[in-house]
Amino acid sequence: MIPYSRQNISAKDIQAVTRVMQSDFLTQGPEAGKFEDSLSEKFSVNHAVVCSSGTAALHLAYASLRISDPLVGIVPAISFSATANAIHYLGGKVVFCDVDPHTGLICPNSLSEILNDLADKDANPGLIAPVSFAGAVAPLPEIYRLSRNKGWRIVEDAAHSPGAFASDSDGKKYSSGNCKFSDASCLSFHPVKHICCGEGGAVLTNDDGLANLMKNERSHGIVRPYGADHDTPWFYEQRELGWNYRLTDIQAALGSSQLNSLDEQLQERRNLADRYHHYLSLPPFDGFLSPPSASPGHAWHLYIIRFLEPGMRDAAHKFLKDKGIMTQVHYVPIYRHPYYERIHGKIHLAGAEKFYHSCLSIPLFPTLKEEEQDRVIHELKNFLQSR
Repeated sequence: MIPYSRQNISAKDIQAVTRVMQSDFLTQGPEAGKFEDSLSEKFSVNHAVVCSSGTAALHLAYASLRISDPLVGIVPAISFSATANAIHYLGGKVVFCDVDPHTGLICPNSLSEILNDLADKDANPGLIAPVSFAGAVAPLPEIYRLSRNKGWRIVEDAAHSPGAFASDSDGKKYSSGNCKFSDASCLSFHPVKHICCGEGGAVLTNDDGLANLMKNERSHGIVRPYGADHDTPWFYEQRELGWNYRLTDIQAALGSSQLNSLDEQLQERRNLADRYHHYLSLPPFDGFLSPPSASPGHAWHLYIIRFLEPGMRDAAHKFLKDKGIMTQVHYVPIYRHPYYERIHGKIHLAGAEKFYHSCLSIPLFPTLKEEEQDRVIHELKNFLQSR
C-alpha cells in the first residue's frame, strides 16, 4: 500500500529522542528553548514559541493579539477546520473568504469585498488568517496592503509551507513564516508535515510583547517573577488565564533533529513534484486532469491534482484505493461541516466549491520511491483509459 503521506524518521532523530529519554528532563527542560532558538534562526524571526500542536499555535496567536470583542476572524474556506475553530475557542465570529479555484489559496478580491462590507457595518477590525496552502505561499503582500490601513491583524497559517517562498507583483521575494507581512505565523509539527514532533506546533513572530504573552499563556498564564537571589525564588503567580500547551523535551529534541534536515527534505519533495509535473502534463492526462501550479519556492506539502470533469475525482479515489494507492481530499470547505452549518446555514462560495469538487491529493513524501511514484502514474493512466 502507498499512503498519500508518511513521516520520515531517521536514525539521528531516534538518537536525539533517546538522549532526552536518558536525561533528567522529559518536559520543561532545556530542549524546547533550543528548538525555539533554531526555529528563530531558520525562519529569520525574532521569536519562536513552541507548543503542543498546530491548533494550539493558532489559538495562542489569535488570543494573544487581544483583539476587542466582538472578535471577527476571516478564514479561507479551503483549509483544515482548526484555522477557523481557534476563532470560536475565543467566542469569535468566523467569516469565510473564497479561494482561487485553481490553487485553493485565499482570493484577494473576495477578501477585499468582505473587508469593505464589514467596514460598512462598522465592525471592529479583527484578524485575517491566510493559509499558505499545500506548500504554496498565500498572497501575503496583497493581504497586508488590503488590511493594514483598516486596522486588521494577520496570522499566517503556515502549517503546510515551511521553507516556501514566492515573489510579489514587483518581483520581490517573500517567504512563508518570516512575518514580514503578518503579526505572526503558525507551524504544525504533525507527522505528515515537513518537521515532525509526533504532535506539536510553533508561533513565529517579530513582536516582543506578543512572544512574551504567548510564552506565559502556553503554561497556564503562570510566571515566576523573581530570580535565584531573591528571598522567595520559588514564588510564582498566575497573571493570565492560560492553557497547558507546552511542548515536551522529547518532542522538541525530535523537532530540532528534523529541522536540521528540512532543506534536504524540501529538495526531495521538489524533485518528486517535478517528476509528477513532467508525466502528468503528457497524454493521456492532458485534457482530463490539471497538475498543480508549479513555482521554484513551492514547499510541496501536498501534490493536488484537479480533475476537469464532474464526478471523476471520487471515481479516481476509489479506483486507486482498490489498487493499494491511498489519496485524500484537501479539503471539504469548512462551512460544509455540520458544526458550521448549524451556525451559518448553507453557504456557497464558487471558488471553494469548484476546487473542492475537483481536487485529489496523490502520494507525495520525501521517502516516496520512484518506482512507487511510477506506479501511481501508471494506475492514474489505467483509470483514465477505463473511463
